[in-house]
Amino acid sequence: MHEDGFIGRIEWAVAGRALPGQRVSGDRGLILDTGGGTVLFAVLDGLGHGAPAADAADRAAQVLSENRAEPLDVLMVLCHRAMADTRGAAVSLALFDPGDTVRWLGVGNVESRVLTVTPAGLASRANILLTAGIVGYRLPQNLQPQTIHVRPGDLLLMSTDGIVSESADAIDLSKSTAEITSDILAKHAKDTDDALVLAARHRGSAQGLPS
Repeated sequence: MHEDGFIGRIEWAVAGRALPGQRVSGDRGLILDTGGGTVLFAVLDGLGHGAPAADAADRAAQVLSENRAEPLDVLMVLCHRAMADTRGAAVSLALFDPGDTVRWLGVGNVESRVLTVTPAGLASRANILLTAGIVGYRLPQNLQPQTIHVRPGDLLLMSTDGIVSESADAIDLSKSTAEITSDILAKHAKDTDDALVLAARHRGSAQGLPS
């Protein structure tokens, strides 16, 4: 599965595949326009793999689509309720403001980070602080989204645990988000799990970064 596009000046892409030998994946990537140029990105990893994992992720995806304007902590609670009779899932949410901020919240092991170009090369600007738990089974009592500042060209990268964490040095920011996600999936997907990676960045003003 490969999808990519733009919402306003936010460029995004998702690449994923099921565990080899399985027909469906329990990993989902959502891109939801919340209005005003703000975009909600979500990566869901249903516990395990196969149809039961896909069912859990699909329920959370539907809730997010129907309630995209709600605050991140409310969205997490709504997902938890919707998946109460499923295996549950790891869920990370990132609200990308095309101005200069990303608000994010994660429960489980879906990694999220923002990469930026520095004089010394590519570096991680921030990593999401993940809270232990399984949405749908055990939700932490204290859900506090974080806010980080970003600049045009910074890359938001979200991935399930079916992707082996790679060094920032291995990512080429001159490539499109579609190329970046395809490369990561091809080189870093585990053979023992579903795998999915989502990338997004603000491309700057019309006179800013090249498309």
